[in-house]
Amino acid sequence: MLLEDGAWFPGTAPLPFEPAYAEVVFTTNLSGYQEVFTDPSYLGQIVVMTAPMIGNYGINPEDLESDRPRVAGVVVRELSLKPSNWRSTGSLLDWLAQAKIPIIADVDTRQLTRHIRSKGAMRGVVAVGPEPSADVRAALAVSPSMDGLDLASAATIGAEYTAGSPEAHHHVVAYDFGMKQNIVRLFIRNDCRLTVVPATTPAARVRELQPDGVFLSNGPGDPAAVGYAIESVRALGDGSLPVFGICLGHQILGLAFGGETVKLPYGHRGGNHPVRDLQTGQVLITSQNHGFSVQGDTGGVPGAKALEVTHLNLNDGTVEGIRHREYPIIAVQYHPEASPGPHDAQKHFQEFLQALDSQ
Repeated sequence: MLLEDGAWFPGTAPLPFEPAYAEVVFTTNLSGYQEVFTDPSYLGQIVVMTAPMIGNYGINPEDLESDRPRVAGVVVRELSLKPSNWRSTGSLLDWLAQAKIPIIADVDTRQLTRHIRSKGAMRGVVAVGPEPSADVRAALAVSPSMDGLDLASAATIGAEYTAGSPEAHHHVVAYDFGMKQNIVRLFIRNDCRLTVVPATTPAARVRELQPDGVFLSNGPGDPAAVGYAIESVRALGDGSLPVFGICLGHQILGLAFGGETVKLPYGHRGGNHPVRDLQTGQVLITSQNHGFSVQGDTGGVPGAKALEVTHLNLNDGTVEGIRHREYPIIAVQYHPEASPGPHDAQKHFQEFLQALDSQ
């Protein structure tokens, strides 16, 4: 594991693989590695697992958040090769190998995580060899940075599709910027019919579908680079439709109303991030996966007077929730659908459904 600042960390390769270049991040999830690896928000990233043993309960088809692993690579301390779980249908190593996702084990992930925490997330490469070669170092130096990178267009779907009963109580159009499948499951469970549209869908097409509301999904990359989505959301944010955004959708909403986003030093990734609801004072333990944040504080979002800040991260004070001062438009930075993670924040789906009922 070689980082762009020259630091490198030895490990073992259970199977041979070609070098993989991507931003290196870490997640503090103790379980749920299959959901993490299939989360499209991790597209273009090498994920370091801080939990000491990974793979001990294997994999199964029920815990997928998309159709395949989306990570660029996986780094672990100890890889369990013999899973033990009644739901398991195979091993993590075989599953990643089939998808051609490189994994290295026996890495000092605590040291690697501390390095990223102190120096910030950066580009890196996983490669096979006794030490980093000159060719690998040269290729890493010219690999793309996450800043200014539009990955939503790569993570999105190719064409519209529908999900849920045609007789459902509500019809929601969901922008797929790299949407996790548990979001679809939760909407269906709450008696909603979804029309899921690609990230580049213009606002005019959304209005043609005559939805009761619009959902903006999670996704990877730099939100400021997704200009087409910002334009569409700006057109849809006139108060005629309730809008609910999470993660990348939250950032796009902030940008659409005039705010700005900033890249965090090492992001928020894991299932144990404390967030305070500024209205009630309640602290939610949340699931998170993002590297950018909407700029702002308790006074609001600079440049976006129409938005108020509703939630703050208790670790670093960054904005975790926004709401339009007049229209039924809400967004949160964290993942209320969890998978993996706590369910403290699932109430936000109910808030959105109440807004649909009020229309």
